Amino acid sequence: MQVIYLFFCFAGAALPLSQFVPWLAAHSLDVPLLLQQATADSIAAFAWADVLVSGLVVIVFVIAEGRRLAIPRLWLPLCSLAVGPSLALPLFLLLRERHLAAARLEAGVA
Repeated sequence: MQVIYLFFCFAGAALPLSQFVPWLAAHSLDVPLLLQQATADSIAAFAWADVLVSGLVVIVFVIAEGRRLAIPRLWLPLCSLAVGPSLALPLFLLLRERHLAAARLEAGVA
């Protein structure tokens, strides 16, 4: 599963950034324009609402599950929300999978 999560980390970073970096190069960090374009029509607002709710769910999941399992470096997936939930979630799942595998090794379970 770690390889799959790693693949999704790359895809979750590359796909959103492939759209945002050219926009950023053309408009710099024009926040009012970004918000205007993000809500320009119903479908754009729908997509952004989905991203915002998904981001909030990822925050809650990372904190709750991370504390429950005592996963180190929870700040990594939380900071990666700056790119989006499409990077933050697979990154957290990768960290979780690695943490669980290390715990199994320490317990002597293969």
